[in-house]
Amino acid sequence: MNKLKERWNVTSNIQLTIIFIVFAITGSTAAYLSKPVTSLLGVTKENLHWSLYWPLRIMILFPIYQIMLVIIGALFGQFKFFWEFEKKMLFRMKLGFIADYVDQKLK
Repeated sequence: MNKLKERWNVTSNIQLTIIFIVFAITGSTAAYLSKPVTSLLGVTKENLHWSLYWPLRIMILFPIYQIMLVIIGALFGQFKFFWEFEKKMLFRMKLGFIADYVDQKLK
């Protein structure tokens, strides 16, 4: 746990526990919401082969999860941690311009 606290620059076990709770809630909620969202977009098991359905569902789920992670993190008082976490991910995916734009709007 200490390695993780050090890596994430977390100061207490309580903060680390809150972060784990946020990840759990966000993952469960995003998975729950992905089915109605994909159905709304016409992506269903009935009209697509499984080899297309699951990658499309994951591609739809991913941005929902990322947005919800920051929102739920903020609700738990951990906006700064999750926004920094999200920015790292965006820069690794070569989408850092999104993080720069949002940072500019937040100032």
